[in-house]
Amino acid sequence: MGMERIEIGSPIIGVIGNGVSRPELQEIAEEVGREIARKGAVLVCGGLGGVMTDAARGAKEIGGITLGILPGEKTTDANEFIDFPIATNMGAARNSIIVHTADVLIAIGGGYGTLSEIGMALKIGKGVVALLPSYQIPGVILAHTPIGAVDEALTLIELGRRSPTFSVSKPS
Repeated sequence: MGMERIEIGSPIIGVIGNGVSRPELQEIAEEVGREIARKGAVLVCGGLGGVMTDAARGAKEIGGITLGILPGEKTTDANEFIDFPIATNMGAARNSIIVHTADVLIAIGGGYGTLSEIGMALKIGKGVVALLPSYQIPGVILAHTPIGAVDEALTLIELGRRSPTFSVSKPS
């Protein structure tokens, strides 16, 4: 299957999840990364280990573009599958940059760091799709396969681009 061309305005899909490798998540994260690249989207993640490495590895396998938003001060901290490492020296506050950069997020497993990103995304009206979630969170869309997750993410981006700016109405 060919890969769509990545260009300015291509969708940016954030992949978030466990920072420490978990064998049961590895193949899922790699397949998500491959599918993001196959669909011509850019992958943004935290640039370090676990799900971040696995998804970036999958994307690079078929020539995708990867962006890593790092918590530390050195671009050399990024895993080897990151094309563009961004050193923030902001620790966990870098999660805000990932969330604001991505058009939509795909969460794979995850702990408290992932939860913080999900909460932030939902608060600003960005879609979140989850695979093997550790928690049930209202507003998060469950997917059952990596391909299903990416399709759902791209649908959310498309809906967001067609509808007026998302806003939560405040009770008067």
